[in-house]
Amino acid sequence: MDRKCKVAVIGAGHAGIEAALASARMGLSTVLFTTNLDAVGNMPCNPSVGGTAKGHLVFEIDALGGEMGYAADRATIQSRTLNLGKGAAVHSKRVQADRDLYKRIMKKTLEGEKNLRLVQSEIVDIITEKIDGAGEKSAFANADVNSENCFSSLAAERVVGVVTHLGEVWECSRVIIAAGTFLESQIFVGDRVYSAGPDGMMPARGLSAALISHGVPLRRFKTGTPARVHRRSIDFSALEVQSGEEEVQPFSARTEGMSASGVNLADCHVVYTNADTHRIIRDNLERSAMYSGNITGTGPRYCPSIETKLVRFADKERHQLFIEPCGLETDEMYIQGFSTSMPTDVQYDMLRSLNGFENAEIMRYAYAIEYDSVDPTELYPTLEFKRIKGLYGAGQFNGTSGYEEAAAQGIVAGINAALAELSREPMILTRDSSYIGTLIDDLVTKGTEEPYRMMTSRSEYRLILRQDNADERLTPIGYRVGLIGEERYRKFLEKQEQIASEKERLARTTVPPSEEVNAFLLANNSTKITTGIKLSELLRRPEIGYEALAEIDAERPNLSHGVRLSVEIGVKYEGYIRREFAEVERQKRLEEKRLPEGIDYFKVTGIRREAAEKLDKIRPTNLGQASRISGVSPADISVLLIYLTSRG
Repeated sequence: MDRKCKVAVIGAGHAGIEAALASARMGLSTVLFTTNLDAVGNMPCNPSVGGTAKGHLVFEIDALGGEMGYAADRATIQSRTLNLGKGAAVHSKRVQADRDLYKRIMKKTLEGEKNLRLVQSEIVDIITEKIDGAGEKSAFANADVNSENCFSSLAAERVVGVVTHLGEVWECSRVIIAAGTFLESQIFVGDRVYSAGPDGMMPARGLSAALISHGVPLRRFKTGTPARVHRRSIDFSALEVQSGEEEVQPFSARTEGMSASGVNLADCHVVYTNADTHRIIRDNLERSAMYSGNITGTGPRYCPSIETKLVRFADKERHQLFIEPCGLETDEMYIQGFSTSMPTDVQYDMLRSLNGFENAEIMRYAYAIEYDSVDPTELYPTLEFKRIKGLYGAGQFNGTSGYEEAAAQGIVAGINAALAELSREPMILTRDSSYIGTLIDDLVTKGTEEPYRMMTSRSEYRLILRQDNADERLTPIGYRVGLIGEERYRKFLEKQEQIASEKERLARTTVPPSEEVNAFLLANNSTKITTGIKLSELLRRPEIGYEALAEIDAERPNLSHGVRLSVEIGVKYEGYIRREFAEVERQKRLEEKRLPEGIDYFKVTGIRREAAEKLDKIRPTNLGQASRISGVSPADISVLLIYLTSRG
C-alpha cells in the first residue's frame, strides 16, 4: 500500500479541516488523520459559529478560501449580528448551527476533495531526521515578503513521516498538529477523574511523549462545557425569547439566496442565575474540581466556569445564561454560560434553582477537561516550529480556545505548509491586515499563559478590520495562493467596483433644499438644509443611514446588502479610517526593518539582559514584532535600530 503524502494533518476538528483542505486544494497530496470519523467537525461545546471578534475570523477565513463560513451558512438555524448598538468596528455575526448537520457537511466536503485522504487512525509519533550542516534554511530563505521573512535556521531536524497506533509508517515532509484538547486529556466531574477526550471520546495517548522527546515544550491547559438539558423538561414561558435578525448577511461569498425566513428556524432563550443558585454553588465550592486541587491546568479567563464567575465577581447578583438548541433533529438544549466541574448531584441542584428549570432533565453532564498544549512562542508566524523543519501547529494545541480561532490557524498552517513544499514565499498576515494576523502575532510574539480568545479589543486597527471588508483585505491573498478561483475573484472585483462607484455617486450627487427633503430630515431628527448638500454629507450625519436615504435618493441603484453596508460604513467613518491607515503606515516602517536570522542578542551592546533573553527566545523577524514582545522596551528597540544601521 502506498503510505506516502506531502502533508499529514493530525486531527479533524476545525483547525485540521481547514489545514487539510487548504493543502489539498493547493495541489498537494494530503492525509487527514482522525481518531474517529464520526467526530469530524465536531462541536463538543456550543454548536455556534461566530460571535464578538469570532465572526470577524469566520469572514476572514472565507475571504482566504476556507470552508467554515460556507458550512456554517448551510447549517444555520438562527442568525444574529451582535453589538449593533455600538460602532461598526465591533458588529459581529453569530449563528446557532445544527450540530449534526455541520458535521455531515464537513465530512462530505473532505471526502469529496480529490487530493485529500481521510483516515481513521491515531498518530503516536513524528519521525524526523537530522539536518546536515549548521541549520538548513527553509524554502522561505530567498523569499521577498516585504515586512517579514521566516527561516528554519534554528532547526536541527526535519519531518520525514508519522507513525500510527497500529504501527503504520506514513512518509511525508510536512506535518500539521491540530490535536485540539485530546493530548493526554482528562475529564473532571467533581472528585471523579478519568482519561477521555471531549464528548466521551478516546484521548490521544503517546504523541505528547513523542513531542517531548523531540524537545517540544508542553504545558497543561483546561477548559470546560455546560450540561445539556432535555427540551421537554424546560418551561420556556419563564424565559426571555431571543429571536433571529430580520436581514441576514451570510458568512461566505459562496452562499447565495440566504434569507431570514430560510435560516431563522429556531428561537434561543435567556435566563438568569439567582441568589439560590449562588448559594448552592458557594456551599459546594470545595467539591468543584476547579477548587479541590484536582485540576492543575490553566483555564480560560474569558470563558470561565460558573463557580469561577462567582468567585471573581462576588458582588454580582446574577449572571446571564443562554438556552440554545443543539439542532433541529434533537431535543438537547445547551446552557451557555453555565460551564462547571461540579459533581452530578450539585449540577442538578444548580440547574433546578433556575426559573423554568425546576424539572430539568440532564442529558449530558457538564465537565472540565485538561490537556497538553504547546508554547506558541516556539512557532514562526507561519506556524512552523522553529526547531523542527516541516512541523506546524494549529488550533487549541497552540494554546487558543474556540472553533473560530482554531480554524483561522488551520488555514494559515495549511497554506504555509503547501507554500513551503512548493518552494513559494510564505503567507504572513500582519496585524493591520486581519484579526487572523493579530491572533497569530499575539501567540508567536507574546505567547499566552491561558487559553487565548480573540476579542476586538486585542486589535489596534479595529476600524479597518471590519466584517464587511474582510473580502477586500484578504481575497486577493487567497487568490494569489490559489484558494480563490477565477470566477469567485471576478465577482469579488465586481463587488469592489460597485462599492467604489456608489461612493463616488454619493459624493457628486447634490440634494437641493425642498419641503420634502426637510420633512425627511426632521423625521429623522436631523437639521434642515437651506442650500444644496451632497448625499455623502447627509450620510455622514450619525442619525441618517444609507437605507433611510432611499426616500430622497431617486437614482439609487439596486445593490446587495453587503455592498450597501460597506458603502455606508466607508462614507460615515471616512475620516477615522484615513487616520487609522496613517498609523498603519507609521508602524510599517518598523515592520520593514528585518532582523538578521542569526543575530546574537547577548552581544548587542546596550540591550538589557531581560530583553536579550526574550529576543533570543522569540527570535522576531523584524523590529515591529520585536517591539511587541513583553520585556522589550522602546530603548531596546532604539539600540537594535542603531545596530542594524551600523551593519548597513
